[in-house]
Amino acid sequence: MRIILLIFILSQCLSLLGQQMRIGVLTDYQIKQLDIQSAQGSYDIFGDKSIVSLLVPGRKVSLSVSGSRVVVHVGGLVSYTVSKVMLVPQRTNSSLLFSSRQLNIKKHSYEDALEIFVYKGRLQFVNVVDMNNYISGVVESEGGGGRHLEYYKVQALMSRTYALKNKRRHEKEGFELCDRVHCQAYHSKLRYTPKIRQAVESTSGEVIIDFNGDLVTSYFAANCGGQTCDASYVWNNSVPYLSTFKDTFCLQTRQSRWTKRIPKATWSSFLAKKYGVKESTYGALIYNFDQENRKAFYIHPSLGVPLRDLRKEFKLKSSYFSTKLDGQEVVLSGRGFGHGVGLCQEGAMGMADLGLDYKQIALYYFNKIRIINYYESQFFKQKKDVGTGNL
Repeated sequence: MRIILLIFILSQCLSLLGQQMRIGVLTDYQIKQLDIQSAQGSYDIFGDKSIVSLLVPGRKVSLSVSGSRVVVHVGGLVSYTVSKVMLVPQRTNSSLLFSSRQLNIKKHSYEDALEIFVYKGRLQFVNVVDMNNYISGVVESEGGGGRHLEYYKVQALMSRTYALKNKRRHEKEGFELCDRVHCQAYHSKLRYTPKIRQAVESTSGEVIIDFNGDLVTSYFAANCGGQTCDASYVWNNSVPYLSTFKDTFCLQTRQSRWTKRIPKATWSSFLAKKYGVKESTYGALIYNFDQENRKAFYIHPSLGVPLRDLRKEFKLKSSYFSTKLDGQEVVLSGRGFGHGVGLCQEGAMGMADLGLDYKQIALYYFNKIRIINYYESQFFKQKKDVGTGNL
């Protein structure tokens, strides 16, 4: 009996190696009509639980909203009205291409299966996608092309860890993660960079865990500006495996420096209305600020002006900036792009170009962590539970 249970668990874990994710796509759009065609391979079209038609290359299926149901038009001839539509590929390496008369979204294409239903009066699209296919699309969306293989490996490691840790983030909406930066950017399937597929497959299943054995929160930002940021400066809570430290690997990149000018009256008005920090009380002090090392507050903590609030209000590239008064303008001299917490993407690119491998890069940005195969660890955990009778 025990052998049978072990075989069952092994089969379950092996199936997880091809684990699927449910990703809400096109979530920024209020879509009520969309055309889908097969870019590669044939798809069975399910209306609720029955096959209603077949989608082959060169053929199109049109979807639209009718109340709380989806109207399916196949080839312009046959129509069905159902509560849910599933497009299921007949073989691997199949993909779908989206187009719309309502919106300019012609360049979006996705691998594997697609589920469609009506949510809050619009069409909701859920890409039911193999984990490696999803991570490949994320890495290309986040990192672009032309990068070193080791950078793509560490980005795949980060993105996979994030996906598994946050799988229930959009559970109430009918999917696990969305396609926006709010979760992870996922613009489409991998299209232009075959090297990314190599990186994802060579790290398949690998994740980062902390000293307690839990998946880390795999923060990353485009450029830290030469110093990573303490998580508490952004979200009030510190993260034990992340700290602020000097990072010279990103200093010569295009996003390491920036400048912005803001009218003096606009700057002083915001500080006065929001925080009671007035020029009549503090004088020129409110315009002159030197942030050689990263700080949490503007000028001084006693004023209670979080730098993250200034970044949000004035749409700044980062909260790592200094200020000075120049006539009737406040000049901001900034560093970096993004919140700066965790892995610096351009720093990681620089490290990879210098010959460091992806594990060295991950260990540079995250303290006291381990890189393990998530699925193997789950298998042995369940095997242990079988041995102790805890199934």
